Amino acid sequence: MEAPLRKEPGASGEVLRLAIPLILSSSVLTLQMFIGRVLLSRYDMHHGAAVVPAVMMFWTPFALLFHTASYVSTFVAQYLGAGRPRRIGPATWQALYFSALAGVAFLGLVPLADEVAALAGHAPEVRDLEATYFRCLCFSALPALLTATASGFFAGRGDTWTVLLINAACMLVNVILAFLWIFGLAGFPEWGVAGAGWAIVAGDCAAASLGLLLLFRRRHEAEFATRSGWRFEPALFGRLLRFGVPAGLQWAIDTLAFNLFVILVGRLGVVELTATGIAGNLNLLVFLPALGMGQAVAVLVGQHLGRDRPDLAERSTWAGARMAWVLMTAVALLYVLVPGPLLSLFRGADAPQSADWAEVGEMVVVLLRFVAAYCLFDSLNLVLSSALRGAGDTRFVTWVVLLLSFPIVVLPAWASWHYGWGVYWAWGFASVYVAVLALTFLWRFRQGKWKRMRVIEAAVEPDAGPAGRPAEEAQAAEFGAPAAHG
Repeated sequence: MEAPLRKEPGASGEVLRLAIPLILSSSVLTLQMFIGRVLLSRYDMHHGAAVVPAVMMFWTPFALLFHTASYVSTFVAQYLGAGRPRRIGPATWQALYFSALAGVAFLGLVPLADEVAALAGHAPEVRDLEATYFRCLCFSALPALLTATASGFFAGRGDTWTVLLINAACMLVNVILAFLWIFGLAGFPEWGVAGAGWAIVAGDCAAASLGLLLLFRRRHEAEFATRSGWRFEPALFGRLLRFGVPAGLQWAIDTLAFNLFVILVGRLGVVELTATGIAGNLNLLVFLPALGMGQAVAVLVGQHLGRDRPDLAERSTWAGARMAWVLMTAVALLYVLVPGPLLSLFRGADAPQSADWAEVGEMVVVLLRFVAAYCLFDSLNLVLSSALRGAGDTRFVTWVVLLLSFPIVVLPAWASWHYGWGVYWAWGFASVYVAVLALTFLWRFRQGKWKRMRVIEAAVEPDAGPAGRPAEEAQAAEFGAPAAHG
C-alpha cells in the first residue's frame, strides 16, 4: 500500500504538488462566483435568481470553446514528457488562433440576448435580468478564451502556481468591481445584475493580459518558442480540434443537459429556481476543487504517456482519485450536518420576514442532501474522465455524456414539471446520472485502451531541450484507436 504523500513519479505527493495550486485556482473561481451570487442575493432575490440560468445559457455554447482552447494543456504535457519543448510554443499558438476567432464570433450572440433568455420561460421580471447578465457575459468570451490558452501552457508544464496567480488576479478585479457596481458605491451608479456582469468582463480582461504577458517572457521563448512559434500549422491546428473539440463537446453537452434541468425546475416556480441556484452554488465549494485535482491528473497522465510510462500515469490517476474522494467526503458532511450557516450567506436583509425565503431555506436543506450523496461519485467521475482526456480518449467521454445525460437528467426533469412530481424527483434523477457516469468511466479506465493513445505526432528529428523518448504517432481518426509505435 502506498505511503501517504510519497513524492516519486506517479505517487500522491507528485499529484498533490500540481493539484494544490489548481485546487486553489478552482477555489478562487468558486469564491469569485460565490461572492457574486451572494452580493446579488443580498441586493435583490430576483437578481440572484437570474444569475444561474443566465450563466448556464452562456456556458452551453461557451463550454465547447473554452475546453477546446484549454485542451492545449494536454499537447503541452505530452510534448514536454516526450522531450520536445520547442513544439510547445507552436501548439500554444494554434490554441491562441482558435481562441481569438471563437471569442470574436461569440459576440454575435449579443443581439440575441433577449431571445435566448426567453427560451427559459421564466417570469418577465427574471427574464429581463437574465438577458442583461447574458449580454455582459458574451463580452467576456474573448478574454476568457485567451486566459484558458495561457493557463493551458503553464498547467501542461506543471507550472500550476502561475495558473493560480492568473486566476487570483481575475478574482481580485472582479470582486472589487462587483461590490462597487452592484450597489453603486464610491460614486459609481447602482447597476445590480449588470454591475456583476461587467465586473466579470473586467476580471477576465485583467487575467488575459497577465497570462499573455507571462507567456511571452523571454525565457519562455528561449525554451519553448513561445514567440517564434507563431506560424499557423494546419496539421497541428487540426489535431487540436480533433482532440479538443470532443473534449469541449463533453462539457457543452453536460452543460446543456443541466441548463435544461435548471430551466425545467424554474418552471416549477421561483422558489424552486432560487433553491436550485443556491444548492448549485454551494455545490461549487466542492466541485471546482475536485475539478482542480482532475486537472492535475490530466497533466500528469499526459506527461507520463509522453515518456511512454503508462504505469506511472495509472498510478497518478488512482492517487488523485483517493485524495478527491477524501475532499468530497469532508464537504458532504458539512452539507448534511451544518446546512444552516451555509444557507445564511444568501439571506438578504428582508429575508427573515419573507415567507418565500422560509420555503427556499427548507428546500435548500433537502437539496444539499442530494448534493452530498452524488458528490462522492463525482470525485471518481472528475478524476477518471480527466485521465482519459489527458491520454486523448476524448471521443469516448463525449459519447458517454451524450447518451446518458438527456435520458437520465433532462427527461425526468421534464416529467417532474409536466406531471407535477416536484423538484426532489428531478434532483434524484440528476444524482443517479452522476453515479452512472462515474461507474462508466471507471469501466473504461480499467480497460486500459487509453494507455496506447497519444495526441502528438511522432518525432521526425531530435528536438532541442531535455532528452526524451520520441512521441507516439497521432491517434488514428477512428474513436478509441491506439497510437502506432515507431
